[in-house]
Amino acid sequence: MAPAPVSARPSRDGGLHLPDSARRLVKILVAGPFGVGKTTLIDSVSEIRPLHTEEHLTEASATVDDLAGVRDKTTTTVAVDFGRISLGGGIVLYLFGTPGQERFRSLWNDIAYGALGALVLVDTRRIDDSFDVLGMVEESGLPYAVALNTFPDSKSYGEEQLRRALDLEPDTPLVMCDARDTNSSVDALLALVQHLIHLDSQQTEAR
Repeated sequence: MAPAPVSARPSRDGGLHLPDSARRLVKILVAGPFGVGKTTLIDSVSEIRPLHTEEHLTEASATVDDLAGVRDKTTTTVAVDFGRISLGGGIVLYLFGTPGQERFRSLWNDIAYGALGALVLVDTRRIDDSFDVLGMVEESGLPYAVALNTFPDSKSYGEEQLRRALDLEPDTPLVMCDARDTNSSVDALLALVQHLIHLDSQQTEAR
């Protein structure tokens, strides 16, 4: 990979064409439990109009989707969200947001195919909800970073406490994030990209 960029901002011009500077195209998953902010994050950073496959929540879905902590949520992703962001160094990220509910687990392998890494969003108000998604990411063998999406009533924990609660490896990036904020969301993606570059350099040295 190219050297890690130090800053990035979507062009917001809505252009569909890749920039001439594009050198490395990278597929990234944006994962996390239901209602954690995956669609919001992709909306906030994408330089193209994001693709969404959302449907309204119905009374029938209430029996299978746990709405605890997300009572104001009225829609859910049923296939995939898609966006694109160009970073420094010619790196272009293709962002694939995955459904967070267990009933969409069968889609996971198809969506994860070809990805280089995953950004896992976590809601500290519902940490237990993240375990299934973290398990799927780890089973797939994808390197990942964890972004704690902040909400107005989010609980505050120390980093070591959170690492223990999420059972994270010492080198797994753990960052704070406001999915509504472009710069904050880009910083979370940069943490993942820098982690992937570090792992790539370690593998190169080991050869």
